[in-house]
Amino acid sequence: MLFQTTRNVLFELGASAKVGELLAREGVGRRVLLVADEGIKSAGLLDKAIAGIEALGGSVSLFTGVSPDPSEQNVVDAAAQAVADGADSVVGLGGGSPMDVAKLASFLATNQGASLSDIYGVGLCEVSEGFKRRLPLIQVPTTAGTGSEVTPISIVTTGAASKMGVVSPQLLPDWAVLDGNLTLTVPQMTTAHTGVDAMVHAIEAFTCKTRKNVLSDMFAKEALRNLSANIHDAVFKGTEAAEARAGMLLGSMYAGMAFANAPVAAVHALAYPIGSNFKIPHGLSCSLMLPPVLEYNAPECAPLYAELAPIIFPDILADASGQLTDEELTALFIARIRELVVELGIPTQLSDPAIGISASDVPLLASESMKQVRLLPNNPRAVLEEDAVRIYETIL
Repeated sequence: MLFQTTRNVLFELGASAKVGELLAREGVGRRVLLVADEGIKSAGLLDKAIAGIEALGGSVSLFTGVSPDPSEQNVVDAAAQAVADGADSVVGLGGGSPMDVAKLASFLATNQGASLSDIYGVGLCEVSEGFKRRLPLIQVPTTAGTGSEVTPISIVTTGAASKMGVVSPQLLPDWAVLDGNLTLTVPQMTTAHTGVDAMVHAIEAFTCKTRKNVLSDMFAKEALRNLSANIHDAVFKGTEAAEARAGMLLGSMYAGMAFANAPVAAVHALAYPIGSNFKIPHGLSCSLMLPPVLEYNAPECAPLYAELAPIIFPDILADASGQLTDEELTALFIARIRELVVELGIPTQLSDPAIGISASDVPLLASESMKQVRLLPNNPRAVLEEDAVRIYETIL
């Protein structure tokens, strides 16, 4: 068993103010490339991190040209800015997109002859492959969903809609900084579907066909315990729920630790084409696909779903008379997941006006999902293109 994760974690309210101190511990922080997006900047979420860096005599070069589904050009531009400004370190502050760009920018800045096309895939940018070590890297998430601060994965949009991934221990940051205060103003719907996305990470890690292991199982269960206990308050109490927001960040990180080592599968494979072709946020795409994929996988996963059911829904057995079989408990589990998505106000149908996908779009989605060859082999039940068509059709 091999288990890898970020080597340092700082988890406390207000922790983003200490980014400068953490960089100094790494012997850097004089010239920092800070990767974010314009929304994070305008919300003032960068201010404390920048102030902490500057208080120790460092300077910040700010890159905010990150799109929601970051493109190759976003990465190349960020790396070029790091080189031009002589950055000695990189900080990614934001959702999954800025953190993904920060990872690859920190690598390309020290490997200027490398091309992204050379490293798409698993383990292709290692020092053992002739590459140099990336710049020191700190990740500061502002949403509780991606877990990117503890994963060795960066996802990039190539061309018009396709997504490619770079997977390498090189991309694991030196520090993950979890500051629940940064998530207080995240909109209600974003909080909801990023929270469900984090739950998807944990569920898929726990049930994946490849590399499932005891440590990932442990983190997946603890992630679901934290996420399910805090998601309602985080969504519906907004700025008054600092502790719940912090609990969601912790759960999201645990889920990231799990799926970084026991990878995600069909929910993500079928969600990616929705996001890339119809510009639907990733968390919402995963929220849409979770119930139908659970249903599809149930014949292979009943014992595992039955194990997770009381962790996510501690009251699930309260009204049950007698001993439930794994299959019966799985049916309850899937029904409760569907109810949770509805309770959180997340759309459940592809044809919902907020999504805008019709039956005529399904063949494209199914065809595009088959390109996710990094993910589909991890699914506990094989998914062929005709299976993908049927899964999408169940939520039209």
